Amino acid sequence: MNSPAFLAFALALAAPPTAPTFERDIQPILTRHGCNAGACHGKARGQNGFQLSLLAYDHEFDYRAITAEARGRRVFPASPESSLFFTKPTGRVPHGGGKKLSGEDERTVLRWIAAGCPRTPADAPKLVKISVDQPSRLMAFRETKQVVVSAHFSDGSTQDVTRHAAFSSSESVYASVNADGLVSAGPIPGEAAIMARYMEKFAVCTVLIPMPAAVPADVYEKLPKLNFIDAHVWAKLRKLNLTPSEVANDATYHRRAFLDVIGRLPTPDETRTFLADKSPKKRESLIDRLLQRPEYADFWANKWTDLLRPNAYHVGIKATYNLDQWLRESFRQNKPYDQFVRELIGAKGSTFTNGAVVMYRDRREPAELTTMVSQLFLGVRLDCAKCHHHPFEVWSQDDFYSFAAFFGRIGRKGQGISAPISGGEEVVYLGDGTGGRKRGGGSVKHPLTGQEMIPTPLLGKPLDIAPETDPRDLLAAWATAPENPFFAKVIVNRVWADLMGRGIVDPVDDLRATNPPSNPELLDALAADFRKNGCDLKKVIRTITASYAYSLSTTPNDRNVADTRNYSRHYRQRLRAEVLLDMASDITAVPEKFDAMPPGSRAMEVWTARSGSIFLDSFGRPDPNQDPPCERTTDTTVVQALHLMNSPSLHRKVTDDAGRAALLAKSSKPPAEIVEELYLWAYSRLPSEPEKAKAIHRFAVKDITRRQATEDLLWAMMNTPEFAFKD
Repeated sequence: MNSPAFLAFALALAAPPTAPTFERDIQPILTRHGCNAGACHGKARGQNGFQLSLLAYDHEFDYRAITAEARGRRVFPASPESSLFFTKPTGRVPHGGGKKLSGEDERTVLRWIAAGCPRTPADAPKLVKISVDQPSRLMAFRETKQVVVSAHFSDGSTQDVTRHAAFSSSESVYASVNADGLVSAGPIPGEAAIMARYMEKFAVCTVLIPMPAAVPADVYEKLPKLNFIDAHVWAKLRKLNLTPSEVANDATYHRRAFLDVIGRLPTPDETRTFLADKSPKKRESLIDRLLQRPEYADFWANKWTDLLRPNAYHVGIKATYNLDQWLRESFRQNKPYDQFVRELIGAKGSTFTNGAVVMYRDRREPAELTTMVSQLFLGVRLDCAKCHHHPFEVWSQDDFYSFAAFFGRIGRKGQGISAPISGGEEVVYLGDGTGGRKRGGGSVKHPLTGQEMIPTPLLGKPLDIAPETDPRDLLAAWATAPENPFFAKVIVNRVWADLMGRGIVDPVDDLRATNPPSNPELLDALAADFRKNGCDLKKVIRTITASYAYSLSTTPNDRNVADTRNYSRHYRQRLRAEVLLDMASDITAVPEKFDAMPPGSRAMEVWTARSGSIFLDSFGRPDPNQDPPCERTTDTTVVQALHLMNSPSLHRKVTDDAGRAALLAKSSKPPAEIVEELYLWAYSRLPSEPEKAKAIHRFAVKDITRRQATEDLLWAMMNTPEFAFKD
């Protein structure tokens, strides 16, 4: 009596007046059980001959695939219990994906097939949004709570769709969520965003897990507030019952500021001068001096070459050099960031005279430019929307190709068109949109509908653009406009991550509702301050480094040891490859040699990744064939450790006859002074008494010469975390 045939008969007799329909009832089931996920039938070519659109973004395609494709063999309304669409996901016949459906979902699918596989009527209420029962909630350690998801329809009705929603957590270590929406708090304080997705809609529940023991309110009231940053950081720590670490000492702050602002170590004399300074404003004065130094431009331009540097094998050496020099000159001028972005997006002219144009020589297709521009300057990753509706955001294919239409009329002439590798000159200009060779450019069409797309800003309306107006100029104006919700946030978040060790939003260029900021009030305040100060990057750096939060020690206390997102302490960072190589050259007094660079050049001045360096490659310099934007990782690897210990080139630096170790050994300085000098070079601090005693002891070892002892100490210091990391 429990056969599928009897079940179908019983359901037919007991069926309610309204049978299930495809869009409203079947698609949520397929999405909930992962049938249309990327690992199953939603991947590019489907699975075992059956393909569905990823996460049900194309209802028409899916309906045809289920009901009409393969001669309609997947559904059989005359005998619904025999349909492959029923027997496979219920495990009644072998199915590579295993048993997916049971209970109410199984009965719904069977009723739908028996009813003739009806579509949802065009005039049926449309899904408008979904919501969670508590958008924000406090949870204790190891507590569990259920998230309830409601769907809201255009007729004002609501429906509990928790059973068919998909859930995920941004930080499972703080709060995990199972497939049914049950949230489980972890054993450490923190915050997590629980995402609920139902069809193409999503909602977010923010979970806060504070330390169990409250901190007296006056603790936070007494914390210094040097600017608005501190007020926002302390407010967040108060919610989590976290207390900040102690402030870093002067030597640590001095080294940190040098490495953060200009990417190099201070000299021993600079360190001694700073430590001897008794002025209460010496830290603020230090930042002001550093921002005026020439190394500032090279250091920050070096960061942007990762994001914009073209593949020299594609665009040629001269074009690569021109873009690099344009970036460096922009930072030397302290060009306002909004002007910097407008000049890049709207770049026109020759790759030999305007370095900004090189971006359009390397990225030649509107779709390529769309993903790059939206990610870099807006913090919006549109990659997924190129092929389907973004699974974790509001962006659709229409949004992607409407944005790509801003780049549809780019015209190009010169050698780059037929032979971009040749390195010849190329000119970028406004085409007439016909796609012909005379004027260039063309329209952007939707890949599914073939419709010609109209340039449209994200979350905006289609623009009516005159033929003589370059759409990119309008895009640049919209992107940098004060009312743009993305522009200021993504750049201040990027700078904050560079200085503080982690972005308020992480990754730094992925601003979306399902990846919320750890401190939204702080991010908003930084963005507003950035706008108020004329999009001046130096002022952003000055503001962040002037905060008390920036000056905190990396040493945790018993309440913030697990905190990695709320800036209750400073977060250690491994230094950039170029910074480390320059440091090795500075402390050994032996400069590095680079191809295509004059003698004495620093790694920070190298303008092409084709200049070979095993050191730079080992410590994460992007591959020259890798497409920008190239976000560097700060991970440590065995290769890096082995390179510092065994590199012949580093050994030559340490043992060079004209190097620092040899010169110190030849000097009349006693071992104690040699030790102090090396500590000031490598760590920008004086050694403690135990450290000094151990180091001096090396000089007294039998059969060890004064030079060998100096070289051994220098080599050992280069192989410590204190050297390779910024505290």
